[in-house]
Amino acid sequence: MSPKTGLVYSDEYLKHDTGNHPENSKRLEAILSLLKEKNVLKYLTFINPRKADLKEIEYIHSPSYIQEVREICQGGGGFLDSDTPVSSESFEVALLAAGGVFSAIDRVVARKVTFGDHVPTPWSARDGLYGVDDLDSAFCLIRPPGHHALREKGMGFCVFNNVALGAKYAQNKHHLKKVLIIDWDVHHGNGTQEAFWHDPSVLYFSVHQYPHYPGTGNIKEIGEGEGEGYTVNLPLPPRCGDEDYVYIFKEILLPIAKEFKPDITFVSAGFDAHRDDPLGGMSLTFQGYGVLTSLVKGFSKSIVSCLEGGYNLKALSESVLAHLDSLASRPEGTRGPRGKEFNFFSKGKIDGEPSKDVSPVRSKSPMATASDKYRRTSNGVKEIVKKIKGIHSNYWSFNEE
Repeated sequence: MSPKTGLVYSDEYLKHDTGNHPENSKRLEAILSLLKEKNVLKYLTFINPRKADLKEIEYIHSPSYIQEVREICQGGGGFLDSDTPVSSESFEVALLAAGGVFSAIDRVVARKVTFGDHVPTPWSARDGLYGVDDLDSAFCLIRPPGHHALREKGMGFCVFNNVALGAKYAQNKHHLKKVLIIDWDVHHGNGTQEAFWHDPSVLYFSVHQYPHYPGTGNIKEIGEGEGEGYTVNLPLPPRCGDEDYVYIFKEILLPIAKEFKPDITFVSAGFDAHRDDPLGGMSLTFQGYGVLTSLVKGFSKSIVSCLEGGYNLKALSESVLAHLDSLASRPEGTRGPRGKEFNFFSKGKIDGEPSKDVSPVRSKSPMATASDKYRRTSNGVKEIVKKIKGIHSNYWSFNEE
């Protein structure tokens, strides 16, 4: 039987009004539009989100910070930091974002339909999104994003740390012992790392551009105390592409995950490492995100994925579609947004070896020449992986098959 995948969404998420900020409601609208255009929604089960209560938000955030956000929003909005605007409705929307993750966890962990008081919306009924089958994965199409949010501070477009809250909810409400968080956003998830820095029950794995915002996530940041070795950072130079990420997943993530044996896996699914993203400098493609998702599915039977970054609307929506394609294993085969087969699977173009050939990347300089648009994918990836194994061999075996 093919895996079943849920989709968390509400039009309420559009009410987090950030104006012309890169993180705006058009992101969700573009994703939803493509999913409808490609007739993907019929393969997904709608999950109606609920609002998290304040005690649940306190799993990660302090009461004083929660109250600060509430007061700013009640006052008409403002900024949590120079990059993070909030509007009058942002506090309630942020509660719904975190609660949407909780709703996804309930469905994936319980493996049964429990709508309770949360009746499917007319939107879900119209598009045929809700069903009665068991789920083994869910994608949370939510905003505001979360992985930069610290215990006492919102930053980097983030208000409450949705994935970190989800990890604690899975442990507190469903008594799951081991949680894996995979963060492939182009920016390091400093808030998630902080939340579990001393916690051996939550393994945090991040692959990100470095140096880059927010400045954390270097190779030597591995956790402290009982949590030492349970933070695994893969800081990469710009222009790394599909082959590099797949190589890293196979060499580092897969053996660690196999040894850790998570009860549930979360993905901080930022799509700003795409080669066309305006806020990143990486070279991933939508096909690459599909392959990474398939690798995660290979070792985890319970997956909750949550939208983080991604700011080129076309690249974002196509990447989410590829992600969902792999999560849901659509019956007619995994197909890309342009109707083409993902030939990376059959022809081995993404084979887990760092690329020796030039890879196309979008140049960010208006002075770039045509030749500047093609750069070699970093030849230092193998060296980075070697260093990671050297550090983390104290905690993980990395046994070869």
